[in-house]
Amino acid sequence: MQNNRKRAKTLTIRLTKAEKEMIKKKARKAQLSVTDFLVTTSLRTEIHVAEDIKPLLIELKRIGNNVNQITMKINAGAFHSADFSDVIQGQRMLYEQLLRIAGGR
Repeated sequence: MQNNRKRAKTLTIRLTKAEKEMIKKKARKAQLSVTDFLVTTSLRTEIHVAEDIKPLLIELKRIGNNVNQITMKINAGAFHSADFSDVIQGQRMLYEQLLRIAGGR
């Protein structure tokens, strides 16, 4: 942070009493003023916005439904030998990708 900069602008925000106390407590713990704490944390925190993942979620649900139907048929004895390791690995990869997108990693 630049210690010599002049702060000529204000920003008003509304908080609950609990939110305000939590921010004050965190600022004290960081040994910063509330202003310095808010400026520092807000400017250093990167915001990740997930692109529209709704189509991915719909497809993932469809695949999950298909896997469930296949599992039910196997359990009912409709067929016996099938290797679903590729399907399971594909599901796992999709799930990890969605987590990465949602978490911004």
